[in-house]
Amino acid sequence: MSFQLSPGENVTELDLTTIVPSVATTAGAFAAYTQWGPAQKITTITDEIALVNTFAPAGPDANSAVNFLVAASFLSYGNNLQFVRAVGANSRNATANTSAAYSNDNKDTFQASNYLSTGAGNTLGAFAARFPGALGNSLQIDTFDSSNTTTFNSATFTSGGVTRNWNTVVNAAPTTSAYTQAAGGSNDEFHIVITDAGGLFTGTKGTVLETFAWVSKASDAQINSNSNFWKQVLFDQSKYVFGVDAVDYLNNYSTWNKRAAGVTFGRTSSAATTTTLSGGRDDMATDASLINGFSLFQNKESIDISLTLTGDASVTVQQYVIDNIVTQRADNVGFISPPQTAVVNQAGQEAANITTWLGSLSRSSTYVVADSGWKYMFDKYNQTYRWIPLNGDIAGLCVNTDTVNDPWYSPAGFNRGAIKNVVKLAWNPSKTFRDILYAQGVNPVVSFPGQGTVLFGDKTLTVKPSAFDRINVRRLFIVLEKAISRSAQFSLFEFNDSFTQAQFIALVTPFLREVLGRRGITAFKVVCDSTNNTPAVINANQFVGDIYIQPARSTNFIQLNFVAVGTGVDFNTIVGTAQ
Repeated sequence: MSFQLSPGENVTELDLTTIVPSVATTAGAFAAYTQWGPAQKITTITDEIALVNTFAPAGPDANSAVNFLVAASFLSYGNNLQFVRAVGANSRNATANTSAAYSNDNKDTFQASNYLSTGAGNTLGAFAARFPGALGNSLQIDTFDSSNTTTFNSATFTSGGVTRNWNTVVNAAPTTSAYTQAAGGSNDEFHIVITDAGGLFTGTKGTVLETFAWVSKASDAQINSNSNFWKQVLFDQSKYVFGVDAVDYLNNYSTWNKRAAGVTFGRTSSAATTTTLSGGRDDMATDASLINGFSLFQNKESIDISLTLTGDASVTVQQYVIDNIVTQRADNVGFISPPQTAVVNQAGQEAANITTWLGSLSRSSTYVVADSGWKYMFDKYNQTYRWIPLNGDIAGLCVNTDTVNDPWYSPAGFNRGAIKNVVKLAWNPSKTFRDILYAQGVNPVVSFPGQGTVLFGDKTLTVKPSAFDRINVRRLFIVLEKAISRSAQFSLFEFNDSFTQAQFIALVTPFLREVLGRRGITAFKVVCDSTNNTPAVINANQFVGDIYIQPARSTNFIQLNFVAVGTGVDFNTIVGTAQ
């Protein structure tokens, strides 16, 4: 506190109520190719419906279905998937200008282009599809720009062979908004209707997707304290298009998109206009574009994740995730599966193929979990069956474990390891082959008659024998390290003295005692005093807290011994006196 210069009273507060916070343990991370949606941007997906609406409004196609179903499989266990759409470099957005070759990944990159404020000089036309992909070619935008009621009531527009009267979509002709009228301007209002002319989004040609009535050409126009500027409205609210330049640009560029004051905004030469988009192009994600997608998860200070899925990824992408995401961050676990060619229709060669696959990965890691293969599941979007890698399910089992118990419980076995949506496995390894896999750190997934399909191992992918070769121990330490390190931040810039050291111990001990009570650890000790905060440490402006943990171990091997004895034999003479 400050020194007082004259008599008086000074009241202060000292907050010693800091606690170790809870940390998220169920957030998944995944980058994969889809046909639609924001690209090269992290999007939070909470369930399969949101996954469809955002990234596959028409359902996944043959090129995207496998990884789409990996994501859907994960979401069947949890409700937090941080998803990045990856696309190839030759993907294009559909635009109103048939000669344009335009590529824009997402809302942020469009905003950075300044098209929202300045336009594109008619190089793209009035509208552009919001995201890259051929789906954008299905979009049609109709506008009505006349205050003539008679004209409005008789006006029609046709989309996908379906003809509609304008007055069945909007109830009156556009005029001058109250905002622009108050500013001395006029003729700023018009209507916008976006339809699925080709039926690629909805399956029905001509379906009305969105309607934006009474939007304004004035860049400063507002309604209820929100922008009513047509380009801003589409930017904020449309799921399908951006507004770029004036409709009927050559006749209207000089007045549209100006501030309202004193401007008489030009009308389109035809009251009703139709704009169809074209030039949209799909391009499959390459390893490079998938790596760019996964790279968005590198910075643990900006994005909090716990479980990284790799789906049907090449060894190159798997290695990148191992080296640059999970091992570098050291606060989440990655999940990988062998390639489809290693286990599907490979009778008798599966174990050898998986061994070869493991040999192609250049390093092991306690932050990686490998499984034994692929499942056969029904693709309801395409009415067919597909082979799907299991890593989305294995990550999902960790979410389920967190829900029913805690992260430091094993996700394997009959209690918590049941895999969902399995018609059959590509390979159901026997005990002999399970022994081979487990010795290499690969967790078998096994179908047992009458008991379903379960994860039958809980190893991490490391060749070094240690407590960290088990999933539950690795995830236990991630939780402890993440939670305690966040609370320890409040010791930064404080004095390194006995008070701060004791405060740190008092902060950490109750948290570890709770984990002990919830069976995550069997013992612990916290040391933070002059023995580890020596004068040399203090003079270096450092603070040291040593936390010793005895992790609880999962049972991997059960030995049951049955001994037959003769009639009349006293059991105590065989096994000794019970204690």
